[in-house]
Amino acid sequence: MSNQRTEEEQKRQIVNRRHFSFRLNMFFFSTFVLFSMLIVQLAILQFVKAPELKAMETKISTRPVLIPPIRGDIYDSTGTRIAYSTSTQSLYYTIDPQIKEDEARRIAEELHAVFEEYGDPKESMTVDEIIKEMDINFRINYATTPRRIKSNLTNEEIAHFMENKDDFEGMEVVEESIRNYDESTIAVQLVGYLKKYNKVNTVPAFEDIYGARDKEEDTTVRYLKEEDVGVDGIELMYQDVLRGKNGVKTYPINSQSAIIGQPTVTKPEKGSNLYLTINKDVQLKTEEAIMNHLAYIRSVPRSSPDYAPYARAGYAVAMEVDTGKVVAMASMPDYDPNVWKGGSIDSEDYKKIQAIQYNGTIRQVVQDWGSKKEEYKHTSSLVYLGSTQKPLSVLIGMAEKVITPYTRYNDNGSFYFGKEGTHRVRIKNAGNHAYGLMDPARAIEKSSNPFMAEMIGNQLYHKYDGLEGVETWDKYVKQFGLGVSTESGLPWESSGVIDYFHEAEVASAQSALIRASFGQQARYTVLQLAQYTATLANRGKRMKPLFVEKIVDQNGNVVEKAEPVVLNEVDFPAEYWKVIERGMKSGVQGFEGVNYSFNRKTGTSEQKTSAGTVDNAVFIAYAPADKPKLAVAVVVPEGGFGGRGAAPIARKIFDAYDEEVGLYGTPRKAKQQESDAADAAAE
Repeated sequence: MSNQRTEEEQKRQIVNRRHFSFRLNMFFFSTFVLFSMLIVQLAILQFVKAPELKAMETKISTRPVLIPPIRGDIYDSTGTRIAYSTSTQSLYYTIDPQIKEDEARRIAEELHAVFEEYGDPKESMTVDEIIKEMDINFRINYATTPRRIKSNLTNEEIAHFMENKDDFEGMEVVEESIRNYDESTIAVQLVGYLKKYNKVNTVPAFEDIYGARDKEEDTTVRYLKEEDVGVDGIELMYQDVLRGKNGVKTYPINSQSAIIGQPTVTKPEKGSNLYLTINKDVQLKTEEAIMNHLAYIRSVPRSSPDYAPYARAGYAVAMEVDTGKVVAMASMPDYDPNVWKGGSIDSEDYKKIQAIQYNGTIRQVVQDWGSKKEEYKHTSSLVYLGSTQKPLSVLIGMAEKVITPYTRYNDNGSFYFGKEGTHRVRIKNAGNHAYGLMDPARAIEKSSNPFMAEMIGNQLYHKYDGLEGVETWDKYVKQFGLGVSTESGLPWESSGVIDYFHEAEVASAQSALIRASFGQQARYTVLQLAQYTATLANRGKRMKPLFVEKIVDQNGNVVEKAEPVVLNEVDFPAEYWKVIERGMKSGVQGFEGVNYSFNRKTGTSEQKTSAGTVDNAVFIAYAPADKPKLAVAVVVPEGGFGGRGAAPIARKIFDAYDEEVGLYGTPRKAKQQESDAADAAAE
C-alpha cells in the first residue's frame, strides 16, 4: 500500500516539474517578446519619430513674447511731421486700491523730488499733476490697470528708480511707444487719435474693424492689449498701414517654465509713413480765418448786418478741382490731441473736448450749450444749403426741359402755392426784394426764390405724377454728391439728412419740390458741399476726395501714390454750364481786390429750432473762374448771411492756397521772392 502511494507521489512530482518547466519557458518567451517589442519601439522613436518629437520638445521649451511695432508717421504734403511715435522710458504705478489721499500725496512728493533732481526741466511736473496721473479716484482706469506717471525719463531718473526699487513699491520703468502730435493742431479731427486696444475692441462700433485681432494665429499681426490703435480720422482709416508688424522674443525654458538661456529676437517692422494732401500753411490759415471771423461776427455792434451772437463754430473744406486732393479741412474750434497721449484721457479733459473732438465737416457735431434744452435752440454742423443749391436747381430745370437758358421770368417778390385760404403758402425773397425781369443766370445771381419755386420746383411737380418728380430730383442731386457718400473713406462720414421724401409724404410732392429748389429740404456735410462745388467747376465730373498723397515704407520706397478718381460724370450741354457760370460770376463781400477770377454762390439757410428760425451762413466758390483749380465750401451755423458770415473766410483760404501752392500753377510767395530778388539785383 505504501509502495503504491510512493509511486503516485513520484508521478505527481514529475508532472509538477514538467508544468513548472513549461511555465518557466513561457515566462522567458514572454519576456523575450516584450523586450523585442520594446527594442522595436525604441528604434521607431529613435529613427522614425525623432524629428516630430524634437519639434514638440522645441515647442514646449520656448516662450514667445511679442514686441509691439513702432507706428508710422503722418506728414503734410510738404513733409512737415504732424503725428509721430517715439520710443521712450516711462514710469508706471500700480495703485493700491486702499490708498488714502495723504499717502498718495506723500508718494507724489517723493516722485516730485526725484523728477526735480534727476529729470529734464522741460518735463517737470508739480505734485498735483503727479497725483492726477496716479488716478487714485479711478476716473480713467480700473484698479488693476497700471498708471503712467511720466514719460521721457532721463537716464539718471531710470538709474535712480532701478537702484532704489524697494523704496518705490508698485513703480516700474517700462519701455513703450508714445504718439505725439504737432502742437500747432493741424487738421486735428481729420488726423484723429489713438486709444488702448483693450478699450475699443469690445465696443460695438469697432467690432467689425478690430474684432478679435489679439487672437490672430500670425503673431506678427496679433494685437497687444495695451497697444494704441486708431479710433478716428486718418489714424483709424489707415490703421493697418501705420501699425507695422510685431517683433518676437523667443525665450528657452525648462520643464518648470524657468528661462534657461538668451532669447532669440525677431525685430518688429515699423509701420509705413503717410504723406497727406493737407498743406500745413493753408490748413493753419484756414483755421485762423474761421476763429478770427467767428470772434468778429460775435463782437460787432448789434446794429451791424454782420452781427451773429450765436456763431460758435465754423467748418471749411478746400479741395482741388482736377485731382480731388483735400488741401484743407477745418472743424473749428479744435483741440490739442496730445490730451490722448497714452491712449486714455481723464474725465475733466474729456468734458472740455467732448463737443469738438469729432469732425464737423463730415458728420453732425453740436456745440456744448450747457444743457439739452439750450442745445435744441441751436443748429448743428449739418445745415440746409440755402441758395448754394440754386446753380444745381437751374441745371436740373434745363436738363428736364422745364426751363431753357433763355427763359424769361418776372420776379415780383412772391410766388404762392397750395389751396386758397389757410393752406396758401408764400415763397418770397430775402428782404422781400422784387428783382423784376430775369433769365436763369440772373436768377442765380440774385438768389431768386420765386424763380426757383415756380419755374423749377413747381414745373417738375406738374411734369411728373406724385412722387416721380421727387425721385427725379433725388437722382440728379446724388450725381453731384449730395445725399450720398463722397466715398472719401473717412470713418463715420454722414451721407446727410434728406427731408424731401418725408415732406412729400406728410405734405405734398409739390411742397417737397418747391422747397428743395431753393435749398430747404436737405442738410449736407461740408465735404459733400465741397465735392458738389468741385463738380460744378468740373462741368459734371465728380471727383473722389483724397487725403493721402502717398504711402512710403521705412526704406523710403513709395508703395502707393494717390491718383485722381472720377466717381461719375454728368453730361450736360456746354450751354447749360455757361448759364451757371454767368450766374456765379458776381462779386461778394470780402473778395474785393483779389488777384484771381472766381465763381461763387452765397447761401443763407433758414432752420427751425425750439427757439424759432435761425440763419446759417453758407458759401461755395471755385477759382480761377476760367480754369478752376480750387473749390472751397464754408459753413458757419447761425452765422447769418452767407456773404457776410462765410464768404470772408473763403477769401482767406483762396489767398492762402495761392500763396503756398498757386492758383495759376506757381506759388504767389515764390513769385514775390523772385520779384524781390530781381529788384535787389537791379539796385
